[in-house]
Amino acid sequence: MAQQHLDPTDPTAQVVSGDALAGYLRAQATEFLRALRLHRETGGDAGTPARTKSRAGDNGSGESVDAARALRRSARRISASLHTFRPLLDADWSEAIRPELAWLSGTLALEHACAARLERLLLALHRLSGATVLPSQTGVPGMPGAASGAQKAAAGDTGPPTHPAATPERGNLTVGAAKAGALLERQLTLARTRAHSTALQALGSSRFHAVADSIAVLASEVPLTPAAATADLRPLAAAAQERLTDAVAALPLVTAGSPYNAEALIHGLSPDPAPHPQDAPWHQVRLLLRLHRYAREVLYSDNAPVDVRLLAAGQSLNRHRDASEAAAAAAQAARTPRIAPATAYALGVLHADQRHEVEAARFAFQQSWQMQRVGTP
Repeated sequence: MAQQHLDPTDPTAQVVSGDALAGYLRAQATEFLRALRLHRETGGDAGTPARTKSRAGDNGSGESVDAARALRRSARRISASLHTFRPLLDADWSEAIRPELAWLSGTLALEHACAARLERLLLALHRLSGATVLPSQTGVPGMPGAASGAQKAAAGDTGPPTHPAATPERGNLTVGAAKAGALLERQLTLARTRAHSTALQALGSSRFHAVADSIAVLASEVPLTPAAATADLRPLAAAAQERLTDAVAALPLVTAGSPYNAEALIHGLSPDPAPHPQDAPWHQVRLLLRLHRYAREVLYSDNAPVDVRLLAAGQSLNRHRDASEAAAAAAQAARTPRIAPATAYALGVLHADQRHEVEAARFAFQQSWQMQRVGTP
């Protein structure tokens, strides 16, 4: 049973007017324009993970990555605020800009998502193989010989083992892991390259320039309705919180608290590449939690207390999303025609491992959501 939630001292006990919303949107629009200027000054290398660039000593590209991340961050917050507080904003303008911000944020996130997914899967293969070093060393940032290892694994020449002697079953998995890693690297690197090209095309398109022009106007003039000056933001923010609470109540938290979820195996061998049927409600809760967090930012401005409960829940849902998408990538790789049995077996073990990570994230969310609310200034 969930414990009673005890709210900390609420600085929003008084009416929060539309001026707070206008100030928040102007601040986010200004941050968007600042990030856009930095992105252009640093060469616009859209979205390559900063840790990869920093290892290569490319500070300019690292700054560009930070700028792209700031662009996504501001776009998400503006879009979320337009959604939560849409009765107080010009309807036509709001409905026109929101899909464009979602398009921009999603486009800029794709390349980073591909790189992070590849790193997650390769680290999991390394862990599951029980080897000190994966034979292929494919694509894990910072590991020497990554490219040559991938080529050897693709050609079936993995060289002498560099890990302790393993049992036959474990040996099959290690050999399969090398080739599975090479296959995943080829597929996800190709996806990452395409995402990079798409992001660069998007940032140079007339569609993006129209979005940037709208944000520039927003930085100086927020299109509020006449009633917004005297309206109270708290009921709209409370409605966002209520939608989140209702969505969480619909989740199978009892199942998430069990050590074994047999229903997660349903459709596990289906040829349908659609997302796992159990994941969609959890992804929806993640989005609603984000809307709630951003609504709190509007209400509290810079004085928002850190809700440890929300923070832990958000981290669990991010982990859930990452593991779910990684499992889907492993399943997609396993559908590649004419792969070796050992490779298919390794990908199957990898898929099962990531689905275990999904279950662990759900359990962690259940634990964090049901704990007593704690706020820190």
